[in-house]
Amino acid sequence: MNQPETDELTKRIEENLTRIRNRLIILSGKGGVGKTTVAVNIALALAQAGRRVGILDTDIHGPNVPLMLGIQEAEPTVAPEGGFLPYTGPLGIKAMSMALLVKNAPIIWRGPLKAKAIMEFLGNVSWGELDWLVIDSPPGTGDEPLSIAQLVRATIAIIVTTPQEVSALDARRALEFARMVNLRVIGIVENMSEFICPHCGKASPLFPAGGAIRMAQELAVPVLIQLPFIPQAAADADQGKSVVLAQPESPLTLKFQHLAQELIKQEERKL
Repeated sequence: MNQPETDELTKRIEENLTRIRNRLIILSGKGGVGKTTVAVNIALALAQAGRRVGILDTDIHGPNVPLMLGIQEAEPTVAPEGGFLPYTGPLGIKAMSMALLVKNAPIIWRGPLKAKAIMEFLGNVSWGELDWLVIDSPPGTGDEPLSIAQLVRATIAIIVTTPQEVSALDARRALEFARMVNLRVIGIVENMSEFICPHCGKASPLFPAGGAIRMAQELAVPVLIQLPFIPQAAADADQGKSVVLAQPESPLTLKFQHLAQELIKQEERKL
């Protein structure tokens, strides 16, 4: 992409972003902590609360948002003005992901191509008017979150981690990265804080506890919610049924709805 093309795409990104009131990026320091699960269920809980929501999957190499929304077989539509229309999923959520464009084939790209793809998602997808754009980032502090931080100003961030020290150490790196690139971290989500037995309902720790809490205290960042691991919710997610929709009375659903209300308070403080 030459410089005039880059300049034109950057202009379209800026025009798109003027119609998106709030941008939230979900980060994690390492994989396997449930970041995409958190991103999808936050988006659903915001939509349940009456907000117009989009979700952008920027995990180029491991895009799982369409699966968790149950739209993995969807095909994007070409917009009349060029580019793509995002696919409209449950509760009217607008979604875009590399998984909707390239089915099953591996993406073998270096950094510049990934940065270009994110620019295309932001500038050549007709997002329309949104109250929230939730951005699911790949784990770590590489090209994709850096590109988002540079392209999408006034973005807030949530860091997802699990309780053990090794995960908290990587989450600390993600948090420091966010601060370096001027993402405002509003808090930590501690996922898999405990295991809820499906037979007796008893809660037991899954991991050695305390790492995420200590890290949050040391860096003066609040822990927004602690999410238990519920086996049925994980099984449902594999079938494209996210917990907020599949289990409306689940403790997980109630926690995501609580977090959505906290985000709406952030939104109201901007007005």
